[in-house]
Amino acid sequence: MMPITLSAARLAAQRVRRDGWRPVARLVAARLVTSAVEAWHLAEPGLPLREEDIMDSRPPARPAPAPVTTGRLRIGWICTPPAPGSGGHTTFFRMVEEMEERGHQCTLFLYDTNDDDTSRHEETIQRHWPALRAGVRSATHGMEGVDALIASSWPTAHVAAGRAPGSVHLFYFIQDYEPYFYPRGFLYSLAEDSYRLGLTNVALGGMIAEVMQEELGEKPQAVVPFGCDTGTYRLPASTEHPPRSGVVYYAKKKVDRRGYLLAKLALQRFHALQPEQEIHIYGDNVTGWSIPVTNHGNLTPAELNSLYNRTVAGLAISFTNISLVPGELLAAGNIPVLNQAPFASGLLNDPDAVWAPGTPTGLAAALADVVSAPDIEERAAAVAGRKRLDWADSRTSFAHFVEASCARLPQETLQDSLRGGLT
Repeated sequence: MMPITLSAARLAAQRVRRDGWRPVARLVAARLVTSAVEAWHLAEPGLPLREEDIMDSRPPARPAPAPVTTGRLRIGWICTPPAPGSGGHTTFFRMVEEMEERGHQCTLFLYDTNDDDTSRHEETIQRHWPALRAGVRSATHGMEGVDALIASSWPTAHVAAGRAPGSVHLFYFIQDYEPYFYPRGFLYSLAEDSYRLGLTNVALGGMIAEVMQEELGEKPQAVVPFGCDTGTYRLPASTEHPPRSGVVYYAKKKVDRRGYLLAKLALQRFHALQPEQEIHIYGDNVTGWSIPVTNHGNLTPAELNSLYNRTVAGLAISFTNISLVPGELLAAGNIPVLNQAPFASGLLNDPDAVWAPGTPTGLAAALADVVSAPDIEERAAAVAGRKRLDWADSRTSFAHFVEASCARLPQETLQDSLRGGLT
């Protein structure tokens, strides 16, 4: 932004005397916004990976990992520093908890592109994921002393491939097809390469496997089922509670694949159709909307279950793999309204989910139909009462596969281990 010169200041004073301060203030504000936008457009895109950690899609051959037959594995889990409420970290940490409960020694290796000090993240992990017992180290200070490393995202897959010591077993726990997070370009290419780095790819849900087959020409080595936290999300123990009303939405303003702009427009049109229905928003606080909303900020799982049980429907938008939200809504008797998208709709086949055209009008109409339907309480009880796959099934399936892989069991046994997680 250009500095204010003396002549510019005099001109501004003259305009204030002539036109008043409001027009001048609007002009100054407009120029400030223009300068900020220009600076934003000129800024370089961020690289969520240190330059030295970018791996070629044809990495050098690694020695074959030795089988681990002691029964107790030392496992390193590579992830970015978690923020409270992160669904991806929560799912990843569920797998860590399962391996810890099975007697394996676990260590979290945090990868931060700007800082090697992990101490400031330990309190966040202990507070928001108290069941974890794993130690915390920096992925860039060496990851020796492990039998296996498990990556959690495309940057950490590159880190695992480049920094893994010796002949450890390498896995990539894939929760989404991450090239879709970006427009076609270098970051898209780097994310795509993460599946070709020689790690054992383990996909969460069959839809990711199908997308990988279509985009890359090959499927992951294993698929574990997409679960739901049916222990936390459920109907309240007491039958005496206020009648359900209103809708709920999880806002992630900076995650475009979760459709924040679409949700904003859809909820504004929903309000025009059903102005008496309260709109509850959690996650990011929102401001500047043309309709009244109730901001809740970040909520604990127990608080979320309570909110889901107070409301009739939830707006759950995704343009890639579905989030945890639709399954949690259903378990609490709340009806999720989702945008029709081939990726997401191929994974959630629950008969109670409502799929609508991915437009503001289509989603608004679907929400209005759900909240105006008769017998809302009876429907909620029926929806919550359906049997659903729990995360315990996903955890067990994943654990069996990792254990069998590290023991270098035959391929047939590896497939049996996946099926064993569902028995």
